[in-house]
Amino acid sequence: MAELTTIKLNHESHLLLDQSLLRLPYELLRKNFKTVHRLVEREEKNVVSTIKTTASASFNGQQEVSDTVASLDGVIARMQGLKRKLEGLDEESEMIFDHSEKRIDHLGDLYGIPSLADVKYDVWSRVRLDRLLVDYLLRNGFVESARALAKEKGIEALVDLEVFVHCNKIQDSLKRGRTQECLAWCNEHKQGLKKLNSNLEFELRLQQYIELVRTCVPQKLLEATQHARKYLTPHRDTQSKEIHQAAGLLAFSPDTQAEPYKTMYSPSRWDHLARLFVNTHHALFSLPAQPLLHVALSAGLSSLKTPSCHSSVASSSCNAKSTTTTVCPICSTELNELARNVPWAHHTKSNVENDPIVLPNGRIYGRERLMEMSEKIGLAEGQVKDPMTGDVFDDAQVKKVYIS
Repeated sequence: MAELTTIKLNHESHLLLDQSLLRLPYELLRKNFKTVHRLVEREEKNVVSTIKTTASASFNGQQEVSDTVASLDGVIARMQGLKRKLEGLDEESEMIFDHSEKRIDHLGDLYGIPSLADVKYDVWSRVRLDRLLVDYLLRNGFVESARALAKEKGIEALVDLEVFVHCNKIQDSLKRGRTQECLAWCNEHKQGLKKLNSNLEFELRLQQYIELVRTCVPQKLLEATQHARKYLTPHRDTQSKEIHQAAGLLAFSPDTQAEPYKTMYSPSRWDHLARLFVNTHHALFSLPAQPLLHVALSAGLSSLKTPSCHSSVASSSCNAKSTTTTVCPICSTELNELARNVPWAHHTKSNVENDPIVLPNGRIYGRERLMEMSEKIGLAEGQVKDPMTGDVFDDAQVKKVYIS
């Protein structure tokens, strides 16, 4: 019964790691819907206004026939342009719907697997591992490797290639000292950023101001002042401190050692902007802040880790006197350091020997197995050896343990 409980698959806990698999398509569809609504609303106002003006002028004889025809041709051209934009958005939405369907099917397959011992679970978990690897590669800028892996494994619909490609392009442009691409992205997602209370656009405008001041050219300083009045002062209620610092920047040259102006002039601000954009992008699209591979690995390491894994006498690899050879993954050379900072596993049940004894050094073992090992290694009668530390004790020093 205990074995069946151990291998039973908990579907809900597995899906905790896969929430973004459906959240992102939803966010993309919502963005597309708002874009369509905005385009239609804008063109409707323009078309209705133009037709009314043209009809009125034509009816009153204030406009030549050729001008009326030209005006109507302009309306038709605008509507054709709207149609092309809507067709592009419709194709994009169809692709998102297709990806969502495949992702739902992928998650639905999990509910058809009753236990961890099922062969189908190995196949499903392998697909998920491939997804996590692609996600990790994309977040670290290895776009072509991620694309090749997704294509090889046939999981293009289960990963967010284009979203991360676009994100990486803007991130790289910021690292190269360009704000135009990121500002365009901010304008496209203005409403979403407002709901997040994001200061990304302000930071970008502040960086543009800093670059103008950095030149120390009188004309550029005048432009910087005008730029600050137009783009920075509207944020005075929430960014008052930064605005005052920006004003003070005019009195300091780029080689100043005075803070905070030295930091404001520092090229490292571009890296700060790149990180801020990535964090804002992920928050806007409900993407986890860190790679899912890290989350899965941390959970796996934590579930296996015990206090003895980082003890100086935990295993034969740490202690030459030890007579045991550990098979614990956390105690291995590859994973030991990775698991050092994750929490220990929380076990609700303990498995102990049915005849526990405690040695003078405080370590607990089963008496029968300890005596058997001591006999095998040739100890004198009445002596026992701690298999972990190598210490030898008299049998009289050993005490029986009673678990209550």
